[in-house]
Amino acid sequence: MIRVRLVQVLMILVLFSVLTACGSQSIRTIDIKSVQKTEPAGTAPSYKIGPGDQLDIFVWGNPDLSRAVVVRPDGYITAPLVEDVHASGSTAEALSSAIEEKLSKYIKTPNVTVSISSFVGRYDEQVRVVGQAAQPQALSYRENMTVLDVIIAVGGLTEFADGNGATIVRKIDGEKVQFEVHLDDLIKQGNISENIEMQPGDILIIPESWF
Repeated sequence: MIRVRLVQVLMILVLFSVLTACGSQSIRTIDIKSVQKTEPAGTAPSYKIGPGDQLDIFVWGNPDLSRAVVVRPDGYITAPLVEDVHASGSTAEALSSAIEEKLSKYIKTPNVTVSISSFVGRYDEQVRVVGQAAQPQALSYRENMTVLDVIIAVGGLTEFADGNGATIVRKIDGEKVQFEVHLDDLIKQGNISENIEMQPGDILIIPESWF
């Protein structure tokens, strides 16, 4: 039990270092309603490939060039005839075009399809959970992911959690903002208005209750 609490404290300290790394840059506190207004309904960010993602590269008419690859820690992949290709930060469609361009030196009008079979995602686009979660961790962002999805993925809250004191840190227009999310109201009372949609790079902070 002591070890678990120590790990949680260390994660909070690491998060604090990340949030204060920009020196004098402050985090503005805003209301959740203002955040929802800035995010057009029905829009979702395109998934960006990251280190650790497993990709299936299919070259139509050339099975010898088709294979599964894993994005290296440096963000590159290696494929037949094209050597190193930078994949991190690209969408599957953009990477397909980049491989087609390189293959065009050897193949007439190559047709390449890239699909992502295993997701990890870029670090700055992962959803991070720290504090009083059963299993604090970084999660791969998924389309339409909500805060309830995140809570389920980390195994719920600990008995020490102050769920209604939780906050989300998000970058909006280059500025870090922070807003409250009442997890106890969502989980214990079924208040679905608190089940907000997450965004890539969100940090969910769950504090410890002092009572």
